[in-house]
Amino acid sequence: MIATETVKLITHKEIGTDEFNAPVYEDVETPVSGVVVGSPTFDQQVSELNLTGKHLAFILGIPKGDTNSWEDSTVIIRGKKFKTYGPTLEQTPANVPLKWNKQVKVELYE
Repeated sequence: MIATETVKLITHKEIGTDEFNAPVYEDVETPVSGVVVGSPTFDQQVSELNLTGKHLAFILGIPKGDTNSWEDSTVIIRGKKFKTYGPTLEQTPANVPLKWNKQVKVELYE
């Protein structure tokens, strides 16, 4: 059996405008259950650092049917904040035999 966790996805929701008609945002925490929190291999960490300059901390497996926007978001995993980066890699759900069809890369956000 594959162990999963509940992570908190923090997104910015537009709640109105200020006196200069600029948008005002509020952070919204959304718990997402059934997420696989995978550790990258050493080779993946080195490749990401060389290619993007990012320190890859985890690769998240997102469950099928999830409709949240994961790009450029903050995620709380095991009580620590992480930032997502890069595109969300998504496979056709019918072609994936398990429960997860998306992958998201995260780096530690201090």
